[in-house]
Amino acid sequence: MEKKASMDDRPLPSEDASSGTITPFHQTQRGLSSRHVQLMAIGGSIGTGLFVGIGNYLRDAGPLSVLLGYMVWGLMFILPVNLSVGEMCAYLPIKGSIFELAARYVDPAFGFAMGWVYFYAGLMLVCTEYSAVATIMGYWELDVNPAVWVAMAMVVCFLLNIVAVKYYGEAEFLMASTKILLLLGLVFLTFITMVGGNPKHDAYGFRHWTTGVMFEYYTDGDTGRFLGFFSVMIYAAFTIAGPDLPALAAGEIQNPRLTIPRVVKMTFWRIVGFYVIGVFAVSIICPPRDDRLMSAIESGAAGSAASPWVIGIERLDISGLPDLINVLILFSGWSCGNAYLYAASRTLYSLARDKQAPAFLTKCTKAGVPIYCVIVVTLLSCVTFLVADNSSSTVFFWFVDLTTIGLVMTYTAMTCVFIGWYRALRAQGIDRKEYLPWISPWQPYMAIMAIVLGFTTALFNGFAVFKPFSVQGFVTAYFGLAFFVVMFVFWKVWHKTKWVDPATADIYTGKAEIDEECRHWEDGGWIEKRNAELAQMNIVRRTWEKMW
Repeated sequence: MEKKASMDDRPLPSEDASSGTITPFHQTQRGLSSRHVQLMAIGGSIGTGLFVGIGNYLRDAGPLSVLLGYMVWGLMFILPVNLSVGEMCAYLPIKGSIFELAARYVDPAFGFAMGWVYFYAGLMLVCTEYSAVATIMGYWELDVNPAVWVAMAMVVCFLLNIVAVKYYGEAEFLMASTKILLLLGLVFLTFITMVGGNPKHDAYGFRHWTTGVMFEYYTDGDTGRFLGFFSVMIYAAFTIAGPDLPALAAGEIQNPRLTIPRVVKMTFWRIVGFYVIGVFAVSIICPPRDDRLMSAIESGAAGSAASPWVIGIERLDISGLPDLINVLILFSGWSCGNAYLYAASRTLYSLARDKQAPAFLTKCTKAGVPIYCVIVVTLLSCVTFLVADNSSSTVFFWFVDLTTIGLVMTYTAMTCVFIGWYRALRAQGIDRKEYLPWISPWQPYMAIMAIVLGFTTALFNGFAVFKPFSVQGFVTAYFGLAFFVVMFVFWKVWHKTKWVDPATADIYTGKAEIDEECRHWEDGGWIEKRNAELAQMNIVRRTWEKMW
């Protein structure tokens, strides 16, 4: 097939009215290293939900349901989505992101709907984390309106997102490292205390797993226990993220054809190491029906006061940690808000490049930052100031529900794009093993499994709002699904788009430019130069660089 000339990496022109000349806009730049992307993928999805909100589900569903919910969602949905996205983006790490690939392999209307739904989900997640910051600050019972803390978080994240992307990467690396260390510290603390290393010298072991491990939720019997597990899986859909950030950052990653596969191949260990072990540890240290946990949840306690980790620690008479943990949880929420301001602004930038959003949004600073996209997302996130007139914890859970369905729809759509990509390669006689820089394992079966699980979750994620019926709950649970359908139908009718024929799907546009760009990292000269740089470093710095 003839390779088409690429528009992906050309500067978008603007006309200077005074001179009549055509001048290029600046574009995003490849300033994110491997360690930046890995920490974005890990840290961007470890938010306050894993440290505080998990207590609600531990109480309602039981420890085994919490563990199984995270395992099933992480390994049967998030892992396949990561692998699918990794294969496509390693081959074509374009600035237009995966939404442009959706237009190439499925339908332009599908890419339009997918991009705008993810933008909405990313925006809601920014609002979620800003409201979480306000909730966490309430732990110290300061006589300050929560809107002040929202403004504080908003200003800091905005400033971090308008500097060159490599500096943003460093800031996110530091903040993400903090919460990873917090989670690892809590896991080790659980192990030490469960074998007797606590002021009470109580080797409690798995005592809290002996009084019932799967609770009935919403109804009685086995159905109730299943719904308890299913409710945890829906919550895991909010707390476990990751496939989106490497995809959105594909156009700003250094050495993308090596870095992207490395990041996605680590997904299994991230899920098991951080989420599965993390929720298992919290179910060990805190009894699911502890009186303090029950009262903290019912009273809407702020910050770490409602954290099952802190409650478990206080039960063991360990003092001095709650305030420290609250500070670290604060950084956790701040980091997620920072990461998803980046994600939402890059999504808007990608939509603008594909002429699905106003053209002025394609303008970037000299440092490669889509400044108008960052400003628009920041202005829209001002909806978080609802905390000024409502409970910050109530607003937080509104945004949780709105975010969850948006993420589920986006990730499911990503696997649909992979199926379109897979069919196009087969129809055009292209051997994945020979032609692609990296192929994901067990395909297309992994992608099909994720699609089935994703659509099932999207349809039934609001099961608890029907009896008794809650208008607010119904809207927050299903808005993302309705928004996807409306945007898809709108673009398809307005532009009369057609489903893409796999035999003619465009798998080449942009590849020549990407090949030329990646040659800088892939040829022997760059490797020799990099080895020479490593040889000049001391052993500590050299070990640090090789670790990533």
